[in-house]
Amino acid sequence: MGWIGLGLLAALGGAGVAIFGRLGLAHVDTLLATTLRSVVMSVALLGLAGATGRLRFGMLGQTNLDAVAWLCIVGAGICGLVSWLAYFAALKGAGAAPVAALDRLSLPIIFVLGVTLLGEEVGWRGWSGLILALAGTYLIVWDQVSHSAA
Repeated sequence: MGWIGLGLLAALGGAGVAIFGRLGLAHVDTLLATTLRSVVMSVALLGLAGATGRLRFGMLGQTNLDAVAWLCIVGAGICGLVSWLAYFAALKGAGAAPVAALDRLSLPIIFVLGVTLLGEEVGWRGWSGLILALAGTYLIVWDQVSHSAA
């Protein structure tokens, strides 16, 4: 599967997290829900790594994980932790769509950091998409805010 298919699969998975999270978190502690979600993911990932032989390969020390790779993995894990704790907590106070829209502000943040820190090149279509993403987020969130105030 190419990157576009994988990206769409990731979007479907993200949508599932929002819907299942909104449905199941009404009376559940956010930290507990995030912890249980992490356990489910860990078990599934260990099973997948074992089934594909990658777990054995990693346990034998035959990987190319240097100190920088480990630092980035730990950093990504901490960022994911903060993201999901905040995401599940936000789902308790608002609908799935506005919380997901705010969560997707990661797109413009990543876009700008990619250009400024990673030196990624983008054209007018990319910048136009950035503006549309920001506008879409604003409209979705403002719709929730205006309905909540009414």
